[in-house]
Amino acid sequence: MAGRGKAGKAAKGSAKKQLTGRAKSVSEGTVTNGAVRRLARRGGVKRISLATHQHVKTYIDDFLERVVRDSLTFAEHSRRVTISAMDVVYALKKNGRVLYGYGS
Repeated sequence: MAGRGKAGKAAKGSAKKQLTGRAKSVSEGTVTNGAVRRLARRGGVKRISLATHQHVKTYIDDFLERVVRDSLTFAEHSRRVTISAMDVVYALKKNGRVLYGYGS
């Protein structure tokens, strides 16, 4: 079957491969206080209160979850299991943050 990618090469009667896994949330240490501090320094902030760290972590977690979910949707629609750079660009555009310099 030409033009179908890897989806048409499965053996007859075999089950489709199912991806499993669980993404870590920010509370599990994916974004550290040092990372939040470095981001704030890049933005020109001198001092950060402790309460701000949790708000920033929550915002980053929500933003990444939206972008990854939309990127995965674009990849699944194309019947691919690998998310490409263009999937991320399209997901960012969908969320209102246009990224230039990758593809068309």
